[in-house]
Amino acid sequence: MRGQRFELGQLVATPGALQLLGKLEVSPSELLARHAEGDWGAVPPEDARENELSVKEGFRIVSSYLVGEGARKVWVITEADRSSTCILLPSEY
Repeated sequence: MRGQRFELGQLVATPGALQLLGKLEVSPSELLARHAEGDWGAVPPEDARENELSVKEGFRIVSSYLVGEGARKVWVITEADRSSTCILLPSEY
């Protein structure tokens, strides 16, 4: 485990994301920990590189995790000013 690499700010989640995670018995805390440690999940290499730059330069950070047997996508987004981090479904963006 690498430890937290940036501040998450206020933690929020959309109803759809909370419903899906609850149904699949996936802890939101697990996804937040992975995100904060720099495990960006299922993002393309160019997005992973952008996230690494964003950590250093203070830009928005976006992770994408595949959860459950159907590999449903859940996004975790930390705002550029680090004021908040949101867990949401792509359809709720």
